[in-house]
Amino acid sequence: MKKFIDSADTLLETSLRGFAAAHADILYLEEQPTFIRRLRRKAGKVAVISGGGSGHEPLHAGFVGTGMLDAACPGQIFTSPTPDQMLAAAEAVDGGAGVLFIVKNYAGDVMNFEMAAELLALPNASVLVSDDAALPKTHGIGRRGVAGTLVVEKIVGAAAEAGLDLAACRALGERAASVTASIGVALSSCTVPALGKPTFHLAEDEMELGVGIHGERGVATQAMAPASEICRQLCDLLAAELQVQTGQAILLHVNGFGATPLVELYAMYQLAADYWRGKQAVVARSLAGNFTTSLDMAGCSITVTLLDDELTRYWDAPVHTAALRW
Repeated sequence: MKKFIDSADTLLETSLRGFAAAHADILYLEEQPTFIRRLRRKAGKVAVISGGGSGHEPLHAGFVGTGMLDAACPGQIFTSPTPDQMLAAAEAVDGGAGVLFIVKNYAGDVMNFEMAAELLALPNASVLVSDDAALPKTHGIGRRGVAGTLVVEKIVGAAAEAGLDLAACRALGERAASVTASIGVALSSCTVPALGKPTFHLAEDEMELGVGIHGERGVATQAMAPASEICRQLCDLLAAELQVQTGQAILLHVNGFGATPLVELYAMYQLAADYWRGKQAVVARSLAGNFTTSLDMAGCSITVTLLDDELTRYWDAPVHTAALRW
């Protein structure tokens, strides 16, 4: 394993300090317990907080700032943050209008955010994101929250910035999550620094369909195929999941897992855009790049959100974070 680290034990601490120093104009790192918050608290707005295990950068800390998250709680790599982090973050960024937690559907995240919500002496609510279409809707613990989490965070963050109350922000987040689906494919596993080796092995002529974002295997190991065939397979699954109708406006998000070059991600975006136009959908909004990663995994995911005027308006609203700005 060759990595730019001194020690697996100090990697996250050093990385968070570097991240905060590089973006000191918009955010601040609190330590003991650890969370990233907006540099300036905004009174009178719902505070939007998310978090999860590290290793998915820029999710979530990269989305702290104006028009998106008020705070993000990072756990150790692929490990949920703790309730005390969430409590401290909520108390630090509370603007007097309540706190909304956006939670990816992983057992540790769900449990710890629920504990924090029960202990928090402030009005609060939660939105659960479970956009991974690789798993059946009847999956016992529910579907995982993956790259669609970014979409929910952006839309809800914009609504909170605009002054919507806690109930309205929660309802909007749940609606955005309900019309968002993602599916990913990996060409390699990732290497967790503490483990020092890939979490699973793929032969040169294999790919893994339906992977999550924690280095876990997907739902099927398949023969490697041309990009156009991979894209068609992913989009077919999303089309069936979302029942996309003729003329439907969509947000198309192609997300890299950390080790796939942008030249390949943009090629996948073009193939996906061609697919949806062939289905007579309207690719109204787009996002391509590495936004919800899995350390050094090679691969990508495709996310589709069904848009209406309200969701589009909040997606378009100004945002100023380390990883997303317009």
